[in-house]
Amino acid sequence: MEAATTLLDAEAVGDLVLLDPLTEESLLRTLQERFRRSDIYTYIGDVVISVNPYRPLPIYTPEKVQEYNNCNFFAVKPHIYAIADDAYRSLRDRDRDQCILITGESGAGKTEASKLVMSYVAAVCSKGEEVDKVKEQLLQSNPVLEAFGNAKTIRNDNSSRFGKYMDVEFDFKGEPLGGVISNYLLEKSRIVRHTKGERNFHIFYQLLAGGSAQLLQQLKLRQGSQHYGYLNREKSSLPGMDDAANFRAMQDAMAVIGFSPAEVTALLEVTAVVLKLGNVELSSCYQASGMEACSIAEPRELHEICELIKLDPGTLEQALCSRTVKARDETVLTALSVSQGYYCRDALAKNIYSRLFDWLVNRINTSIQVKPGKQRKVMGVLDIYGFEIFQDNGFEQFIINYCNEKLQQIFILMTLKEEQEEYVREGIKWTPVEFFDNGIICDLIENSKCGILAMLDEECLRPGVVNEDTFVTKLNQLFATHKHYESKETQNAKHVTDLSLPQRCFRIHHYAGKVTYNVTGFIEKNNDLLFRDLSQAMWAARHTLLRSLFPEGDPQKVSLKLPPTAGFQFKNSVATLMKNLYSKNPNYIRCIKPNDTKTAMLFTPELVLAQIRYLGLMENVRVRRAGYAFRQLYSPFLQRYKMLGTKTWPRWSGSDREGTEVLLSELKLPPEELAYGYTKIFIRSPRTLFDLEKRRQERISELATLIQKMFRGWRCRTQYQLMRKSQIIISAWFRGHAQKNKYKQMKRSALLLQAYARGWKSRRLLRELKVQRHRHLAASIISAYWKGYKVRRMYRRYFRSGASTRLANFIYRRLVQKFLMGLQKNLPPMSVQDRTWPPAPYKFLAGANQELKNIFYHWKCKKYRDQLTPQRKALLQAKLCASELFKDKKTLYSKSLQQPFQGEYLGLTQNPKYQKLHAVAKDKLVMAESVMKVNRANGKTVPRLLLLTTEHLVLADPKAAQPKTVLSLSDIRGVSVTRFSDGLLALHLKETSTAGNKGDLLLVSSHLIELITRLHQTLMAATSQALALHITDQFSTRFQKGDVAITVVESAKGSNNDVPVCKKRGSHKMEVLVH
Repeated sequence: MEAATTLLDAEAVGDLVLLDPLTEESLLRTLQERFRRSDIYTYIGDVVISVNPYRPLPIYTPEKVQEYNNCNFFAVKPHIYAIADDAYRSLRDRDRDQCILITGESGAGKTEASKLVMSYVAAVCSKGEEVDKVKEQLLQSNPVLEAFGNAKTIRNDNSSRFGKYMDVEFDFKGEPLGGVISNYLLEKSRIVRHTKGERNFHIFYQLLAGGSAQLLQQLKLRQGSQHYGYLNREKSSLPGMDDAANFRAMQDAMAVIGFSPAEVTALLEVTAVVLKLGNVELSSCYQASGMEACSIAEPRELHEICELIKLDPGTLEQALCSRTVKARDETVLTALSVSQGYYCRDALAKNIYSRLFDWLVNRINTSIQVKPGKQRKVMGVLDIYGFEIFQDNGFEQFIINYCNEKLQQIFILMTLKEEQEEYVREGIKWTPVEFFDNGIICDLIENSKCGILAMLDEECLRPGVVNEDTFVTKLNQLFATHKHYESKETQNAKHVTDLSLPQRCFRIHHYAGKVTYNVTGFIEKNNDLLFRDLSQAMWAARHTLLRSLFPEGDPQKVSLKLPPTAGFQFKNSVATLMKNLYSKNPNYIRCIKPNDTKTAMLFTPELVLAQIRYLGLMENVRVRRAGYAFRQLYSPFLQRYKMLGTKTWPRWSGSDREGTEVLLSELKLPPEELAYGYTKIFIRSPRTLFDLEKRRQERISELATLIQKMFRGWRCRTQYQLMRKSQIIISAWFRGHAQKNKYKQMKRSALLLQAYARGWKSRRLLRELKVQRHRHLAASIISAYWKGYKVRRMYRRYFRSGASTRLANFIYRRLVQKFLMGLQKNLPPMSVQDRTWPPAPYKFLAGANQELKNIFYHWKCKKYRDQLTPQRKALLQAKLCASELFKDKKTLYSKSLQQPFQGEYLGLTQNPKYQKLHAVAKDKLVMAESVMKVNRANGKTVPRLLLLTTEHLVLADPKAAQPKTVLSLSDIRGVSVTRFSDGLLALHLKETSTAGNKGDLLLVSSHLIELITRLHQTLMAATSQALALHITDQFSTRFQKGDVAITVVESAKGSNNDVPVCKKRGSHKMEVLVH
């Protein structure tokens, strides 16, 4: 209902077909009013006009997608989603191929409109993994093509510099299968030059801003656009556009489409080559003949380009600075001037980029195209340049406007055809419509024999001196009398003076207005020549992608045939496009730019009026209004206007058509204003429709008043009934509440009386019970005293004889019990080092308390021993044995307490040097350490390795790791040590032993306590005899030459690393200094 009201709003109608009166001023005023209300979309029948707001609007949400999904085109507010939904449903449900034509000048929002159409179709399609993949690939083709085909212009920050037509293909269920993209007329001249304030194609800035340092180094590029000539050597950043982020988005899009990393790298390498070609500088020089030639001024850039494309620098330099000319059977190498060299360089850059863009489109098509053999439906989306009129219009504007002439022709013809078909379907007589047929203008341009494009191609191919003057002269001769062509010469022939038309220009009267074209550059741009030397140089490169772009450079396929001109190619492309569009049902979106400054919500009437003329909107409305301006199905028409008739309101029971006829006959509308089709009502004049709408608004006001009156009466009655019901309920509740309170008061009084009565009875009973208790207690006391008296009298003589003994025993038992119970609660900790014990509370318990202390300590020790591992037990037994041997006898013992006994100090198993010694000990090793052996002759010490096993004691040389002395344990007679903290010991051997022939051994050990302890334990285990240990300061030893008395003297300070110092005092005395 809201949408219908918007469409019929007299001040800002949503459908311009209903505009009354129809003038340029009223059409412009309507668009401006709707734009002011943020209604950027307007209809001309089923054509959508879109005015760019230059700011985001909240009208593209998922909720809006659902609102327009499967909607009636005219039942909702004008929106681009409505035309997209109508086209999609026609394709899916009616099996009709569709095309959506989006036109408008640069900055009008064509690219955004095509994105919105594609996103809507993707949103309403069914879901599925394969379907989502296809939709994502189709949508992700936009960032890639925008990066390589869009640029900033004065009018638009993201202007498409090429025409794009995408065929999206669907299966019979309406699910997307893939697509095909066609591109038209890339503006490759932008590669080599662009106006100040504009930018080159986005990809160059994105690559320099978003490429990693590694990537730029690989591509031989430097960060920053100021380093490159084709970018005008200036920094160029756009507010609101992040080139680095867009570069990453473009790379992600390529990955989604299916580009391999190698393809992406090759693509960027060719892009870098184009960018670096602009930095190739040429210098002038002269040949021996005096003719001007050119050469590379700075070869570094050329060498880097050749490294990228794997080409010999000399080949590229020769192709840029000279040209091969074939004359009959001779081949002549002609040097180029500097200007010619720069022309070759720029021509090469433009051709590389143009062919790279074509390759990119074909590569995307390879990924998104549908496999052959599948039945499919097609929806085409055409995003192409709009009609252009600039201050200086050149070759590009000429062919762009030619394309728009063809689109206008197809629009008029197909709109009239659709109108005629609808009239025939509804059984209404068709009246031929008069309109301007621009076929004469199209023929003027495209006629294959005498059209402007044919003359341009003929002039390009003509031998001799060719320039634009001869071209204009030929046009003046051919079209001197043509009413849509004029030039300075034709005006002079007609004696017309027009200062706005200069020389070397011609003017064409297009459907959208007169456009003056400057022919300067027409022949050069139409020829678009690339010297064969450059093509062959590119073919010689070993870069696979670049080489594939120049197949004509293959020397084996040299062709003398000239390539087709740009105009001829574009004409064929337009013909193919028109044939494609004629085979589909067209849908139109006309985009309008509201201002030149890209300011949000600013509407410039003069600029918009010019675009209204360019787009031919007035002609569109006139064609659409020919015959009947408004038509609608009977059902919605009757539903909207049935309140205007007494017979159709409030409901009609017959058919919709009968109801519509009854309604309109009752309203007495002129019969010539109405026509009844099979399914629709047709109204000729918008004025009649607005009259119906006015009556409806008045009737709605009356019905609203009636509804309000009935509602107020109903509300008052309902309120009264509610108040009455509420009063009855309140009264009932109040009376009930009063009775409840009265009952509660009576209940409280009764309970109070009952409480007092029960209290009195209870107190009386209590008094009686107390008297009875007192009597019973008195009787019990008297009885007890009497019984006691009798017992005491009877047993007096027996009780006194043993009373003291019994009391003493009783008291003793109670004290012992109390002591033991207290001891149970106050036991000391379980640590074996804790010898504390609670003192005895009485002297007679001292002995028992001491015995209990010993028992408890031994029990703790047993518990501790039970928890020990076998290794720990052995270590503690060794420590206990050391304590028995040395405690309070030798000063060194106290220092050894904190040192654990390790036994093995040499690392026999880890050191391969000691393998032989380890073999000697085998598994019987008890202790191994380094000792010092005292020489019997002079008292000096030498190092030895001591190994104690369960059977032997071995002394070995540490250098050779060979046993020197092997003693059996039974050969040891005893051991003597000092009482000081030294490590000296005398090992006394039996005289009968083999090793005893040399006498006793004097050794110095750093682990003396452990050594003697383990020797004692091993000797006990082997012979069951204790070691004879002597701790004294003087002892006698038996050497080979006789007995020697050893005297140990303690010095105040040790020397020689605390090793005892032995000094011979004659032949039978030795003095040992220790500390």
